Amino acid sequence: MKEKILVVENEIIIAADIKSCLQQAGYIVPGIAAYGEQAIAKAEEFAPDLVLMDVMLKGKMSGIEAAAEINSRFNIPVIYLTAYSDQSNLQKAKTTQPFGYILKPFEENQLITTIEIALNKHQKEVVMREALEQEKERQKSKSQFFSMLSHEFRNPLNSISVCAELLTDHSHQLNADKKEEYLNHIQKSVQHLENLLNDVLLIGKAEIDKNQFKPQPIDLETFCRNLVTDIQLGANTNHNIIFKSIGSYSITNNPIISQTPQLISVDEKMLRHILTNLLTNAVKYSPQGGTVKFEIFYVPGEVIFRIQDEGIGIPEADQENLFTSFQRGSNVGNIPGNGLGLAIVKHYVELHGGEISFASKPGIGTTFIVNLPV
Repeated sequence: MKEKILVVENEIIIAADIKSCLQQAGYIVPGIAAYGEQAIAKAEEFAPDLVLMDVMLKGKMSGIEAAAEINSRFNIPVIYLTAYSDQSNLQKAKTTQPFGYILKPFEENQLITTIEIALNKHQKEVVMREALEQEKERQKSKSQFFSMLSHEFRNPLNSISVCAELLTDHSHQLNADKKEEYLNHIQKSVQHLENLLNDVLLIGKAEIDKNQFKPQPIDLETFCRNLVTDIQLGANTNHNIIFKSIGSYSITNNPIISQTPQLISVDEKMLRHILTNLLTNAVKYSPQGGTVKFEIFYVPGEVIFRIQDEGIGIPEADQENLFTSFQRGSNVGNIPGNGLGLAIVKHYVELHGGEISFASKPGIGTTFIVNLPV
Protein backbone atom coordinates (compact mmCIF):
# COMPACT_ATOMS: atom_id res chain seq x y z
CA MET A 1 0.00 0.00 0.00
CA LYS A 2 1.34 3.41 -1.01
CA GLU A 3 1.88 6.24 1.46
CA LYS A 4 -0.65 8.96 2.25
CA ILE A 5 0.33 12.52 1.35
CA LEU A 6 -1.51 15.61 2.55
CA VAL A 7 -1.42 18.51 0.08
CA VAL A 8 -1.42 22.01 1.59
CA GLU A 9 -1.49 24.53 -1.26
CA ASN A 10 -2.64 28.16 -1.52
CA GLU A 11 -3.79 27.83 -5.16
CA ILE A 12 -6.64 25.37 -5.63
CA ILE A 13 -5.80 24.65 -9.29
CA ILE A 14 -2.16 23.83 -8.42
CA ALA A 15 -3.38 21.70 -5.53
CA ALA A 16 -5.63 19.71 -7.89
CA ASP A 17 -2.74 19.19 -10.32
CA ILE A 18 -0.48 17.96 -7.50
CA LYS A 19 -3.18 15.57 -6.28
CA SER A 20 -3.63 14.12 -9.77
CA CYS A 21 0.13 13.72 -10.19
CA LEU A 22 0.49 11.95 -6.84
CA GLN A 23 -2.42 9.60 -7.51
CA GLN A 24 -0.99 8.65 -10.89
CA ALA A 25 2.25 7.78 -9.09
CA GLY A 26 0.27 5.49 -6.76
CA TYR A 27 0.15 7.71 -3.66
CA ILE A 28 -3.00 8.33 -1.64
CA VAL A 29 -4.11 11.96 -1.15
CA PRO A 30 -6.55 11.94 1.80
CA GLY A 31 -7.15 15.71 1.69
CA ILE A 32 -6.23 19.18 0.47
CA ALA A 33 -5.92 22.28 2.64
CA ALA A 34 -5.38 25.97 1.90
CA TYR A 35 -5.14 27.30 5.48
CA GLY A 36 -2.57 26.50 8.17
CA GLU A 37 -5.18 25.70 10.82
CA GLN A 38 -6.97 23.45 8.35
CA ALA A 39 -3.71 21.67 7.51
CA ILE A 40 -3.04 20.92 11.19
CA ALA A 41 -6.56 19.55 11.66
CA LYS A 42 -6.28 17.32 8.59
CA ALA A 43 -2.85 16.09 9.66
CA GLU A 44 -4.37 15.01 12.97
CA GLU A 45 -7.38 13.43 11.25
CA PHE A 46 -5.65 11.54 8.44
CA ALA A 47 -2.18 10.89 9.95
CA PRO A 48 -0.45 11.20 6.56
CA ASP A 49 3.03 9.85 5.92
CA LEU A 50 4.16 13.19 4.46
CA VAL A 51 2.89 16.76 4.00
CA LEU A 52 3.51 18.92 0.93
CA MET A 53 3.35 22.41 2.42
CA ASP A 54 3.05 25.67 0.50
CA VAL A 55 5.06 28.35 2.29
CA MET A 56 2.45 31.06 1.55
CA LEU A 57 -1.03 30.08 2.77
CA LYS A 58 -4.36 31.79 3.12
CA GLY A 59 -5.29 33.12 6.54
CA LYS A 60 -3.16 34.28 9.44
CA MET A 61 -0.90 31.21 9.77
CA SER A 62 1.96 30.72 7.30
CA GLY A 63 3.02 27.37 5.91
CA ILE A 64 6.20 27.52 7.97
CA GLU A 65 4.22 28.00 11.20
CA ALA A 66 1.82 25.18 10.25
CA ALA A 67 4.76 22.89 9.41
CA ALA A 68 6.39 23.58 12.77
CA GLU A 69 3.15 22.65 14.55
CA ILE A 70 2.66 19.47 12.52
CA ASN A 71 6.26 18.39 13.07
CA SER A 72 6.21 18.96 16.82
CA ARG A 73 2.79 17.38 17.43
CA PHE A 74 2.72 14.49 14.97
CA ASN A 75 6.32 13.95 13.79
CA ILE A 76 5.21 13.99 10.14
CA PRO A 77 7.87 14.92 7.55
CA VAL A 78 7.23 18.10 5.53
CA ILE A 79 8.37 19.16 2.06
CA TYR A 80 7.98 22.85 1.26
CA LEU A 81 6.42 24.10 -1.96
CA THR A 82 7.40 27.68 -2.73
CA ALA A 83 7.58 30.12 -5.58
CA TYR A 84 10.06 32.16 -3.61
CA SER A 85 13.70 31.50 -2.81
CA ASP A 86 14.51 34.58 -0.75
CA GLN A 87 16.92 34.04 2.12
CA SER A 88 14.48 35.24 4.77
CA ASN A 89 11.91 32.50 4.03
CA LEU A 90 14.61 29.86 3.63
CA GLN A 91 16.11 30.66 7.03
CA LYS A 92 12.69 30.46 8.70
CA ALA A 93 11.93 27.21 6.92
CA LYS A 94 15.21 25.60 8.03
CA THR A 95 14.20 25.95 11.68
CA THR A 96 11.34 23.47 11.08
CA GLN A 97 13.77 20.80 9.81
CA PRO A 98 12.00 20.10 6.49
CA PHE A 99 12.72 17.02 4.40
CA GLY A 100 13.03 18.95 1.15
CA TYR A 101 12.16 22.03 -0.95
CA ILE A 102 10.42 22.21 -4.31
CA LEU A 103 10.40 25.47 -6.26
CA LYS A 104 7.28 26.19 -8.33
CA PRO A 105 6.80 25.60 -11.16
CA PHE A 106 8.22 22.08 -10.93
CA GLU A 107 8.43 18.93 -13.04
CA GLU A 108 6.45 15.82 -12.03
CA ASN A 109 9.62 13.73 -11.88
CA GLN A 110 11.19 16.26 -9.54
CA LEU A 111 8.14 16.13 -7.25
CA ILE A 112 8.01 12.33 -7.06
CA THR A 113 11.77 11.95 -6.59
CA THR A 114 11.83 14.52 -3.77
CA ILE A 115 8.93 12.73 -2.06
CA GLU A 116 10.59 9.31 -2.32
CA ILE A 117 13.85 10.62 -0.89
CA ALA A 118 12.01 12.34 1.96
CA LEU A 119 9.96 9.24 2.86
CA ASN A 120 13.05 7.05 2.84
CA LYS A 121 14.98 9.50 4.99
CA HIS A 122 12.13 9.80 7.47
CA GLN A 123 11.77 6.02 7.73
CA LYS A 124 15.47 5.67 8.53
CA GLU A 125 15.19 8.38 11.18
CA VAL A 126 12.21 6.60 12.75
CA VAL A 127 14.14 3.32 12.91
CA MET A 128 17.18 5.05 14.41
CA ARG A 129 15.03 6.90 16.94
CA GLU A 130 13.29 3.69 18.01
CA ALA A 131 16.64 1.93 18.35
CA LEU A 132 17.94 4.79 20.47
CA GLU A 133 14.87 4.69 22.72
CA GLN A 134 15.22 0.92 23.10
CA GLU A 135 18.87 1.31 24.03
CA LYS A 136 18.02 4.01 26.59
CA GLU A 137 15.36 1.74 28.08
CA ARG A 138 17.77 -1.19 28.11
CA GLN A 139 20.43 0.87 29.90
CA LYS A 140 17.83 2.10 32.38
CA SER A 141 16.65 -1.46 33.06
CA LYS A 142 20.24 -2.64 33.44
CA SER A 143 20.98 0.15 35.92
CA GLN A 144 17.88 -0.70 37.94
CA PHE A 145 18.77 -4.39 37.84
CA PHE A 146 22.27 -3.88 39.22
CA SER A 147 20.96 -1.47 41.84
CA MET A 148 18.50 -4.09 43.08
CA LEU A 149 21.14 -6.80 42.78
CA SER A 150 23.48 -4.80 45.01
CA HIS A 151 20.71 -4.45 47.58
CA GLU A 152 19.93 -8.18 47.46
CA PHE A 153 23.58 -9.11 48.02
CA ARG A 154 24.09 -6.55 50.76
CA ASN A 155 21.42 -7.92 53.13
CA PRO A 156 22.80 -11.46 53.59
CA LEU A 157 26.38 -10.14 53.63
CA ASN A 158 25.49 -7.77 56.46
CA SER A 159 23.82 -10.61 58.31
CA ILE A 160 26.90 -12.82 57.93
CA SER A 161 29.15 -9.97 59.07
CA VAL A 162 27.08 -9.26 62.20
CA CYS A 163 26.84 -12.93 63.22
CA ALA A 164 30.56 -13.52 62.59
CA GLU A 165 31.44 -10.45 64.65
CA LEU A 166 29.27 -11.64 67.57
CA LEU A 167 30.82 -15.10 67.46
CA THR A 168 34.33 -13.64 67.31
CA ASP A 169 34.10 -10.86 69.88
CA HIS A 170 31.57 -12.31 72.31
CA SER A 171 32.05 -16.04 72.00
CA HIS A 172 32.87 -16.41 75.70
CA GLN A 173 29.52 -14.81 76.63
CA LEU A 174 27.40 -17.01 74.36
CA ASN A 175 26.00 -20.40 75.31
CA ALA A 176 26.01 -23.36 72.91
CA ASP A 177 22.43 -22.77 71.74
CA LYS A 178 23.12 -19.15 70.89
CA LYS A 179 26.31 -20.05 69.01
CA GLU A 180 24.40 -22.66 67.02
CA GLU A 181 21.69 -20.10 66.23
CA TYR A 182 24.24 -17.64 64.83
CA LEU A 183 26.00 -20.37 62.84
CA ASN A 184 22.68 -21.50 61.35
CA HIS A 185 21.95 -17.90 60.44
CA ILE A 186 25.30 -17.65 58.65
CA GLN A 187 24.66 -20.90 56.79
CA LYS A 188 21.22 -19.71 55.65
CA SER A 189 22.68 -16.41 54.46
CA VAL A 190 25.43 -18.22 52.57
CA GLN A 191 22.81 -20.48 50.95
CA HIS A 192 20.76 -17.43 49.99
CA LEU A 193 23.83 -15.83 48.41
CA GLU A 194 24.61 -19.01 46.51
CA ASN A 195 21.05 -19.24 45.17
CA LEU A 196 21.10 -15.57 44.22
CA LEU A 197 24.43 -15.90 42.43
CA ASN A 198 23.22 -18.97 40.54
CA ASP A 199 20.13 -17.11 39.35
CA VAL A 200 22.16 -14.08 38.30
CA LEU A 201 24.50 -16.33 36.32
CA LEU A 202 21.44 -17.98 34.79
CA ILE A 203 20.12 -14.59 33.66
CA GLY A 204 23.45 -13.90 31.96
CA LYS A 205 23.33 -17.34 30.38
CA ALA A 206 19.77 -16.64 29.22
CA GLU A 207 21.06 -13.80 27.08
CA ILE A 208 23.66 -16.11 25.55
CA ASP A 209 21.03 -18.80 25.04
CA LYS A 210 19.29 -16.63 22.47
CA ASN A 211 21.91 -18.00 20.10
CA GLN A 212 21.98 -21.43 21.72
CA PHE A 213 18.28 -22.28 21.53
CA LYS A 214 18.36 -25.84 20.18
CA PRO A 215 15.02 -27.66 20.19
CA GLN A 216 15.20 -31.43 19.89
CA PRO A 217 12.44 -34.08 19.87
CA ILE A 218 11.77 -35.53 23.34
CA ASP A 219 9.23 -37.91 24.84
CA LEU A 220 7.34 -35.17 26.65
CA GLU A 221 5.21 -37.35 28.91
CA THR A 222 8.14 -39.41 30.18
CA PHE A 223 10.14 -36.22 30.66
CA CYS A 224 7.39 -34.67 32.78
CA ARG A 225 6.76 -37.80 34.85
CA ASN A 226 10.46 -38.04 35.73
CA LEU A 227 10.47 -34.36 36.63
CA VAL A 228 7.49 -34.82 38.97
CA THR A 229 9.22 -37.77 40.64
CA ASP A 230 12.33 -35.69 41.33
CA ILE A 231 10.38 -32.74 42.74
CA GLN A 232 8.07 -34.96 44.83
CA LEU A 233 11.13 -36.51 46.49
CA GLY A 234 12.28 -33.06 47.61
CA ALA A 235 8.84 -31.95 48.80
CA ASN A 236 7.28 -32.52 52.20
CA THR A 237 4.95 -35.46 52.70
CA ASN A 238 1.99 -33.07 52.95
CA HIS A 239 2.47 -32.01 49.32
CA ASN A 240 0.98 -34.22 46.62
CA ILE A 241 1.84 -33.57 42.95
CA ILE A 242 -0.68 -35.08 40.56
CA PHE A 243 0.37 -35.37 36.92
CA LYS A 244 -2.07 -35.88 34.05
CA SER A 245 -1.54 -35.93 30.29
CA ILE A 246 -4.67 -35.24 28.25
CA GLY A 247 -4.49 -36.58 24.70
CA SER A 248 -1.33 -36.75 22.65
CA TYR A 249 -0.11 -35.25 19.42
CA SER A 250 -0.07 -36.62 15.91
CA ILE A 251 1.93 -35.42 12.93
CA THR A 252 -1.36 -34.28 11.36
CA ASN A 253 -1.76 -31.71 14.15
CA ASN A 254 -4.94 -33.38 15.44
CA PRO A 255 -5.32 -34.23 19.13
CA ILE A 256 -5.62 -37.98 19.49
CA ILE A 257 -5.60 -40.59 22.22
CA SER A 258 -2.56 -42.82 21.83
CA GLN A 259 -0.55 -45.22 23.96
CA THR A 260 2.66 -44.64 21.97
CA PRO A 261 5.17 -41.99 23.08
CA GLN A 262 4.82 -38.72 21.22
CA LEU A 263 7.96 -36.73 20.44
CA ILE A 264 7.68 -32.95 20.84
CA SER A 265 10.48 -30.66 19.70
CA VAL A 266 11.65 -28.37 22.56
CA ASP A 267 14.89 -27.19 24.14
CA GLU A 268 15.08 -29.77 26.92
CA LYS A 269 17.30 -27.73 29.28
CA MET A 270 15.09 -24.66 29.00
CA LEU A 271 11.86 -26.64 29.40
CA ARG A 272 13.31 -28.37 32.46
CA HIS A 273 14.04 -24.98 34.00
CA ILE A 274 10.57 -23.65 33.13
CA LEU A 275 8.66 -26.56 34.63
CA THR A 276 11.00 -27.09 37.59
CA ASN A 277 10.66 -23.46 38.61
CA LEU A 278 6.87 -23.45 38.33
CA LEU A 279 6.46 -26.78 40.15
CA THR A 280 8.88 -25.95 42.98
CA ASN A 281 7.17 -22.57 43.38
CA ALA A 282 3.81 -24.32 43.60
CA VAL A 283 5.20 -26.45 46.42
CA LYS A 284 7.16 -23.65 48.11
CA TYR A 285 4.27 -21.19 48.19
CA SER A 286 1.92 -23.83 49.61
CA PRO A 287 3.51 -23.96 53.08
CA GLN A 288 0.50 -25.74 54.58
CA GLY A 289 0.73 -28.47 51.98
CA GLY A 290 -2.01 -29.54 49.59
CA THR A 291 -2.36 -30.79 46.04
CA VAL A 292 -0.39 -29.49 43.08
CA LYS A 293 -1.98 -30.37 39.74
CA PHE A 294 0.32 -30.63 36.74
CA GLU A 295 -1.47 -31.20 33.44
CA ILE A 296 -0.47 -31.32 29.77
CA PHE A 297 -2.99 -30.60 27.02
CA TYR A 298 -2.37 -31.28 23.35
CA VAL A 299 -4.30 -29.04 20.94
CA PRO A 300 -3.74 -28.30 17.25
CA GLY A 301 -0.54 -26.32 16.86
CA GLU A 302 0.59 -26.25 20.48
CA VAL A 303 1.08 -28.05 23.76
CA ILE A 304 -0.24 -26.48 26.97
CA PHE A 305 1.16 -26.97 30.47
CA ARG A 306 -1.03 -26.07 33.45
CA ILE A 307 0.30 -26.03 37.01
CA GLN A 308 -2.20 -25.31 39.77
CA ASP A 309 -1.57 -25.07 43.52
CA GLU A 310 -3.60 -24.41 46.66
CA GLY A 311 -1.10 -22.00 48.20
CA ILE A 312 -0.97 -18.44 49.44
CA GLY A 313 -1.77 -16.87 46.06
CA ILE A 314 -0.52 -13.57 44.69
CA PRO A 315 -2.00 -10.23 45.83
CA GLU A 316 -3.63 -8.35 42.96
CA ALA A 317 -1.36 -5.33 43.47
CA ASP A 318 1.72 -7.52 42.87
CA GLN A 319 0.49 -9.36 39.78
CA GLU A 320 1.37 -6.72 37.18
CA ASN A 321 5.12 -6.92 37.90
CA LEU A 322 5.32 -10.64 38.66
CA PHE A 323 7.74 -11.38 35.79
CA THR A 324 10.01 -8.41 36.60
CA SER A 325 13.39 -9.20 38.16
CA PHE A 326 13.49 -9.02 41.98
CA GLN A 327 9.71 -8.64 42.24
CA ARG A 328 7.97 -10.92 44.75
CA GLY A 329 4.52 -11.07 46.28
CA SER A 330 4.06 -8.86 49.33
CA ASN A 331 2.61 -11.84 51.23
CA VAL A 332 5.59 -14.24 50.94
CA GLY A 333 6.80 -13.54 54.48
CA ASN A 334 9.85 -15.63 55.35
CA ILE A 335 9.54 -17.96 52.35
CA PRO A 336 12.99 -17.81 50.69
CA GLY A 337 13.46 -16.42 47.20
CA ASN A 338 14.89 -13.48 45.26
CA GLY A 339 12.32 -12.77 42.54
CA LEU A 340 14.50 -13.80 39.59
CA GLY A 341 13.05 -17.21 38.75
CA LEU A 342 9.90 -16.13 36.89
CA ALA A 343 11.81 -13.53 34.87
CA ILE A 344 14.04 -16.32 33.56
CA VAL A 345 11.05 -18.61 32.99
CA LYS A 346 9.32 -15.96 30.87
CA HIS A 347 12.48 -15.46 28.83
CA TYR A 348 12.81 -19.18 28.09
CA VAL A 349 9.12 -19.47 27.20
CA GLU A 350 9.45 -16.58 24.74
CA LEU A 351 12.55 -18.17 23.17
CA HIS A 352 10.26 -21.10 22.31
CA GLY A 353 7.84 -18.63 20.72
CA GLY A 354 5.35 -19.37 23.49
CA GLU A 355 3.37 -17.49 26.09
CA ILE A 356 3.00 -17.70 29.87
CA SER A 357 -0.02 -16.48 31.82
CA PHE A 358 -1.45 -16.96 35.28
CA ALA A 359 -4.50 -16.51 37.47
CA SER A 360 -4.25 -16.14 41.22
CA LYS A 361 -6.30 -15.33 44.29
CA PRO A 362 -4.78 -14.83 47.76
CA GLY A 363 -5.58 -17.69 50.10
CA ILE A 364 -6.97 -19.82 47.26
CA GLY A 365 -3.96 -20.56 45.07
CA THR A 366 -2.29 -19.86 41.74
CA THR A 367 -2.50 -21.39 38.27
CA PHE A 368 0.24 -20.92 35.67
CA ILE A 369 -0.37 -21.77 32.02
CA VAL A 370 2.44 -22.14 29.47
CA ASN A 371 1.58 -22.41 25.78
CA LEU A 372 4.35 -23.67 23.50
CA PRO A 373 3.94 -23.99 19.72
CA VAL A 374 4.53 -27.44 18.29
